[in-house]
Amino acid sequence: MKKVVFIFLALFSITEVVAQKFGYVDTDYVLSKMPEYKEAQGEIDKLSQGWQEEILSMSKDIEAMYNELQAEEVLLTAEMKKDRLDNITKKENELKEYQKKIFGFDGLFFLKKKELVKPVQDQIFEAIERVCKEQRLAIMFDKAGDLVMIYTDPRHDYTDYVLDELGLGDPNDVVK
Repeated sequence: MKKVVFIFLALFSITEVVAQKFGYVDTDYVLSKMPEYKEAQGEIDKLSQGWQEEILSMSKDIEAMYNELQAEEVLLTAEMKKDRLDNITKKENELKEYQKKIFGFDGLFFLKKKELVKPVQDQIFEAIERVCKEQRLAIMFDKAGDLVMIYTDPRHDYTDYVLDELGLGDPNDVVK
């Protein structure tokens, strides 16, 4: 909330000094139109599914170890039961570490997503920068971002310009 108030105050103070031209773009919509993003997202989904299957397999192995322990519990000595429980605990800890390694903060999933999506995002940001310079915009908002836009006047929407800049615009769209 502080961020929104700060941005509002900054905009207000800027517009008080000199009237600035601003606009917004919907980067989610732009991403949805980019084949490179769809390819990257498909690869990320495929990797994620593979990792999730590995984790599920490890979980099933642990569950099977628990079931086996319960089935044989009456036949085991206290020391044998303790050894098996220790082994199960070790496997559970390995699973948690693996999950953290893959899906944790700065995990393989995050790094791979960053590696595959960043070039696409860079293309969008470069296109936005060119549109801002061409249209003499001082400020460009991202409608898909954290900033909540309660109302947006379509005449300030520069999404089509960005799509055109990326070569993804609709050739039949003549209204700009």
